[in-house]
Amino acid sequence: MNRWLSGLRELREYPSAIGGMALIAFLIGLSVYTVIVIPYSQALEQWRGGEEWQMHPVNAGPVWADRLFGGNKPETITVDSDDVDVQQQTFDGGRQLRIPMGFDFPYDDFPSEINLFLQSRGADRQGFVRLSWRTPDGDIIPLGTQRIARDDRVSISQDRSLEGRLGHPPHIGLFAGADPGDAPEPVSGRYELVVDAMLFGDDATLDAELAVYGRVHGIAGTDHQRRDLMVALLWGTPVALAFGLLAAVGTTVTTLVIAAAGVWFGGLVDATIQRLTEVNIILPLLPILVMVGTLYSTSIWLMLGVVIALGIFSAGIKMYRAMLLPIRQAPYIEAARAYGASNTRIILRYMIPRILPVLIPTFVTLIPTYVFLEASLAVLGLGDPVLPTWGKVLNDAQVQSALYNGFYYWVVSPALLLMLTGLGFAMLGFALDRVFNPRLRTQ
Repeated sequence: MNRWLSGLRELREYPSAIGGMALIAFLIGLSVYTVIVIPYSQALEQWRGGEEWQMHPVNAGPVWADRLFGGNKPETITVDSDDVDVQQQTFDGGRQLRIPMGFDFPYDDFPSEINLFLQSRGADRQGFVRLSWRTPDGDIIPLGTQRIARDDRVSISQDRSLEGRLGHPPHIGLFAGADPGDAPEPVSGRYELVVDAMLFGDDATLDAELAVYGRVHGIAGTDHQRRDLMVALLWGTPVALAFGLLAAVGTTVTTLVIAAAGVWFGGLVDATIQRLTEVNIILPLLPILVMVGTLYSTSIWLMLGVVIALGIFSAGIKMYRAMLLPIRQAPYIEAARAYGASNTRIILRYMIPRILPVLIPTFVTLIPTYVFLEASLAVLGLGDPVLPTWGKVLNDAQVQSALYNGFYYWVVSPALLLMLTGLGFAMLGFALDRVFNPRLRTQ
């Protein structure tokens, strides 16, 4: 115990240990925050899809990255009919509504898309809507008329006839002023989409929501499916740490106990363990995991079980055996046998604790190895399709050619978190190695 306490006190003399513990504490704190703020079921729902998705832009970069370099790209603007003054007139068999959906546009770039979501309730039959667009100069641009179903989406930015009239895609032409020319510039000011609706039914109502999609979104941006990447970056932290920690604990503890049992019992037991280890060493871990994921399942917990099973009889058994052989002949082991200590007590109580201090650094540096393994499987398309993880984000970025299309944030964010994880555990592990390994101690 005194050796452990003195070793921990000695860690304060190593800046790398302090930096590593700070990074690990940050990752653990981020994991705890994520699990509390975004419960598991909610995270899965947000990642699989939901109503929130339709209000996110496609492939939008982080807001801070744009603002850091002096940009002023637009963020997504939403206007709900519940927040505006709706004018209505009733007539025999229905009602007429006017919904003015105004908003301020102070940005230096055009939006990426414009959608109008309509939800009709209580109508006897389909109604009609007429849309018009009011610019800051007071010009009114008619957008057309159409029938409305119970749930409808009007993709204004994909209206080809409107694009022909404006000379530019609607999300550009509607913000470019009266004479945009060949190189249009966005005009700042207050815009308004006026929805004139004719509904049939005494109880007919209409809810409208306008989405003027931006080109930047949130802290981490969005992907090709409008998903907020922050969900995957946050939840990828506890998943990565849990996978790495469980795999490291499972393989290290099991391997150590088996190696100690082989040394203590010797003979056939030790020979069998050594032969199994030699066979297992030549088995390639990654191809086996690829085969399991391809032919059976890509569940992260199945992969974890396979990793632990294949990691038990690893090369570490031979290293532990070499360290335990001298301990088996130690006088205190003979004394323990003399007073009747059981085999289990001798292995767990007297043999294993003697080499634990030397193994702690190896255990710490082993955690990021399994974190990278999980991410590698996901990048290869063998990650858990349910969980939002760093590797899954990188896989989607690879499939969608994110770097080729200039979406650097899509790759940099998860890669940076992976590097910070490896750096934190490596810095702490190397410092622990210098503290607990007698051969590396400075005189």
